[in-house]
Amino acid sequence: MTQPQDNRKAELLSNPVEHIDITKFDARPIIDAWGKMSFTSRDAARAAQILNMAIEDEKCSPWLIMAGSTGAGGCLHVWRDMVEYNMIDAVVATGASIIDMDFLEALGFKHYQANEIPDDNTLRSLYIDRIYDTYIDEEELQHVDHTIYDICESLEPRPYTSREFIYEIGKWLAAGNAKKPDSLIQKAYEKGVPIFVPAFSDCSAGFGIVKHQVERRKAGKPYLTIDSGGDFRELTEIKLAAGTTALFMVGGGVPKNFAQDTVVCAEILGHEDVEMHKYAVQITVADVRDGACSSSTLQEAASWGKVSTVHEQMVFAEATSVAPLIVSDAWHRGGWKKREPRNWAKLFERA
Repeated sequence: MTQPQDNRKAELLSNPVEHIDITKFDARPIIDAWGKMSFTSRDAARAAQILNMAIEDEKCSPWLIMAGSTGAGGCLHVWRDMVEYNMIDAVVATGASIIDMDFLEALGFKHYQANEIPDDNTLRSLYIDRIYDTYIDEEELQHVDHTIYDICESLEPRPYTSREFIYEIGKWLAAGNAKKPDSLIQKAYEKGVPIFVPAFSDCSAGFGIVKHQVERRKAGKPYLTIDSGGDFRELTEIKLAAGTTALFMVGGGVPKNFAQDTVVCAEILGHEDVEMHKYAVQITVADVRDGACSSSTLQEAASWGKVSTVHEQMVFAEATSVAPLIVSDAWHRGGWKKREPRNWAKLFERA
């Protein structure tokens, strides 16, 4: 790059996104006030009530389900703190949420506010990737790709579930490789909270895995693969071990359907009277008219035998604007203080 381009890139990447801290403000008065209102405010208040019910239910295992770019937008610490403070026992997410966003920052990199948005071809020439009004340095993202490759090269060449591979990433970070030691991946590793990414190759991890496989194939050596079926089996095993479960869903798509489908999978495996997910909240801006999974209502999921309609709430809102308030409300109400950690990672410990 020429010097003017370097200066222009530095100018555009000069304002890092700061992640919101749910412990620094008390959202309970806002949630209580919303509960006396109507429209989305009342929906969000009921969603907060359902999350608190799930956390306070001694028999319940809450899961965090997330798609979209809330991590890049400033919510990475919200999701990490749900793990840190024992509000959730498992995570199902997109690869972008876990690798391109959380792992990127664990390696010491940042997301940046786009204070101006020039022509996107200009951004491409500067190696800047755009997510709406947020920037990622493509050169830093490629460092993530190559780091995943290095981790692949260090592991036994065999099939891994995404849960197993992300566990290895957490182990690698905890071994002193993290530039930012409080990432979601590392915290989940330390707390025994499994993370599943059912479409694992659809992110920076995919580039690293493909590079690993291509080089190994050329050399006639065995290589690592990702076991998608194993992911489904393992999450279903958690559902069976948990019994009563709750889904706190941000966005929709593959993570939403993957988590919901564990009920059906358990039935297919011959387990009778499998309990539908008892509590469910979904925060989404998807339009319910297009038939997409992201927009399918939780009541619709009941027709598939996935979600109970007694304690469910759709919240049609952009997640970075309401999710931190809902989670802050739960943190300050303190139901998590009485929860026994499930540590579902123990289910998969090798002898």
